[in-house]
Amino acid sequence: MATLHPADTVPAPRRVIGVDLDAPLPRLVADETGESAMVIGYRGGHPTGTLDVLLTDDPADAARALEALQETVLADVPAVSDDDLPTISVVVSTIVDRVEDLGKLLDVLEHLDYPRHEVILVDNRVRVPAGDALPAMLAGRNVRLVEERRPGLSAGRNAGVAAATGDVIAFTDDDVRVDPQWLRAIGSRFVSEPGLDAVTGVILPSELTTPAQIWYEAYYGGFSAERTFSPVTIVPDDVQGTMRHARVSAVTPSGEVLKHFAVYGIGAYGAGANMAYRRTLIEAVGGFDHTLGAGSPARGGEDLAMFIETLWRGGKIGFEPRAVVHHRHRQTIEDLHKQLHGNGVGFTALMFALAAKDKRHVAVLARLMPLAAKVKSKQMLSRLAGRRDAATEVTNDASTTRIPKTLAYHELRGFPPARPPGSAADAAGATSRPAASGRSRAA
Repeated sequence: MATLHPADTVPAPRRVIGVDLDAPLPRLVADETGESAMVIGYRGGHPTGTLDVLLTDDPADAARALEALQETVLADVPAVSDDDLPTISVVVSTIVDRVEDLGKLLDVLEHLDYPRHEVILVDNRVRVPAGDALPAMLAGRNVRLVEERRPGLSAGRNAGVAAATGDVIAFTDDDVRVDPQWLRAIGSRFVSEPGLDAVTGVILPSELTTPAQIWYEAYYGGFSAERTFSPVTIVPDDVQGTMRHARVSAVTPSGEVLKHFAVYGIGAYGAGANMAYRRTLIEAVGGFDHTLGAGSPARGGEDLAMFIETLWRGGKIGFEPRAVVHHRHRQTIEDLHKQLHGNGVGFTALMFALAAKDKRHVAVLARLMPLAAKVKSKQMLSRLAGRRDAATEVTNDASTTRIPKTLAYHELRGFPPARPPGSAADAAGATSRPAASGRSRAA
């Protein structure tokens, strides 16, 4: 049983409410479902920002708080004809351990607002139990089933790619629900920016009912440490020598550079629950790394590895805030601790695997290590002090959730003691042993 420090305040349930900012505001007051809310502002069916609101008995208090959210706008995008949209294959790899969530996801995927798409479900269970619920779930659905008995999320995704017929392959997980316009946003971005090799999007929480879910939002911003609702393109530095493509820029449609950072920090702009690639890119890379991902000893990292490989080759990634999915975060503190520990293990394994594949990563990491260690130490000290790490565009007093120190501890223990750069390849090889048959999905 996980324990919390006596000083840790257990937060009450927080409602997740979508609000149409172009319509009259709903009456928001405290009730038995919670005294605070994460309000997601929408315009034209797309999110423009989030706001944590303290609720009272007077709806005027929430209305005043929402004034900041009402100032957010939806970025203009060019109109794209249905005839110009690429064909898309949606791949979901599952071990069928979240049957209800999976059924709800498939309900939406079949009927997305998109002219030409297919849904491929990969059954990634090593063994199928008696009384299997999957056949009944798929009966009558327009879903293609692929079986991949080799364990691991990477193996499952690669099997889905092999079966896919689309020019673009989109990935999501079985514990999310997607917005009806998810694929249209992805396809339109590929058309409006033909030079892109990949598109990622926003991941929002579907619920914040337990302390673990609320703390995960406060700790990481849920997914993507800098949740933003403005489109950017991630462009690698085209410099000569060792540092070629080792640093990247987040560039706005107008050409402004918002941020310049190491390629290894691309996780701030994407995660495996919401990503899409051109088929040609996946084939060039050789698919997802089987030594990484849920179901492997590495526990994660396969999505970041694909992002990094894309940029390392000089490719570009578009972050598209109109492409939205909603994730159900881990509900218990025990599961959250396991997830954060897995994140630490997965990121470490990712660094070793990259170095084993291309020795230039060793030189780049050695050069970047002092700055990276300084930034990570500052971040961990902040988290150990219980301060909020997530960066949201709009916030108010309801966002000041104090974070338990145990979260930072469990992530930190996933990082092994520092090793000299020359040992990276050996460490990467250690992750290639056969994966255990049981696994938990790392977000």
